Amino acid sequence: MHPTRRTLLALAAALISTGALAQSYPAKAIRVLVPFPPGGGTDIIAREVTQKVSASTGWTFVIDNKPGAGGNLGIDAAAKSPADGYTLVLGQTSNLAINPTLYTKLPYNPQKDLAPIGLVASAPLIIVVPAQSAFKTVADLVAAAKAKPGEVNFASPGNGTVAHLTGELFQKTAGVKFQHVPYKGANQALTDVISGQVQIYVSSVPSVLQQVRTGKLRPLAVTSAKRVDDLPQTPTVGESGYKGFDAVTWFGFLAPAGTPKDIVTRLNTEFNKALQQPDLRKRLADEGATPLGGTPEQFADLIRDDIVRWGKTVKESGVRLD
Repeated sequence: MHPTRRTLLALAAALISTGALAQSYPAKAIRVLVPFPPGGGTDIIAREVTQKVSASTGWTFVIDNKPGAGGNLGIDAAAKSPADGYTLVLGQTSNLAINPTLYTKLPYNPQKDLAPIGLVASAPLIIVVPAQSAFKTVADLVAAAKAKPGEVNFASPGNGTVAHLTGELFQKTAGVKFQHVPYKGANQALTDVISGQVQIYVSSVPSVLQQVRTGKLRPLAVTSAKRVDDLPQTPTVGESGYKGFDAVTWFGFLAPAGTPKDIVTRLNTEFNKALQQPDLRKRLADEGATPLGGTPEQFADLIRDDIVRWGKTVKESGVRLD
């Protein structure tokens, strides 16, 4: 069956409309959902990158923190927003790659309901303790946990976050058992670990770097395969006796599925340009993050692969959330 003249005209009009939309985009402020509270690593990176893009393009970004349910509320809000390019979300490993296995019922499908724009940065996790803690090394921590199984507690920014699952992975690797204390974001967890109310905190480097620098927290190890440039004296978990241990979190911008491809391409171009600028790269590095960039397709591939990788860790840990 050949398409009718009316069908062809409608298709042509739609293509013209999409092209015009992309050329005039953005005509108003772009809302960027951050699925965690202010002050955490995701929030810091979102603000740094959008400020740089804003400075070079004149675009207006409005950061909208929407925490809850391990990042699910913010991601779901983005997935259900109009696909017009005016709502973005900065997703990361936990809510895009871990939660699909962790939650028995997830209100969104990260591979179907969202359109990847591009990766922004990656960051290792870090194991820190209060400055007054008796734990000076990972070996000290493991010895205490083996002496009193389940009595040493560790905090994370929330159930199902990459920090939580990295803590679970470390316990399995080291053959120890901690008591997990989940928080609703980084700020309260930081307050409690600094005061000594919790013994260990596992978090992204950007969330705790300032407190480490000021001596309020003592770093025991980073979870990446290599040391962090800004913490050259802090060993990796691998160097601390657990060779091959490697866990990082990544961050990337996404839009609702169905967002016009021309707009996704334009956003990707501007974010990549910003990530090549030396001043932004330095600011991200100063926060303990490694600038990335790349294509929407590369980001989609990473999400797919890490759903499988972290899904195995979730299943082995036995952790499931409703």
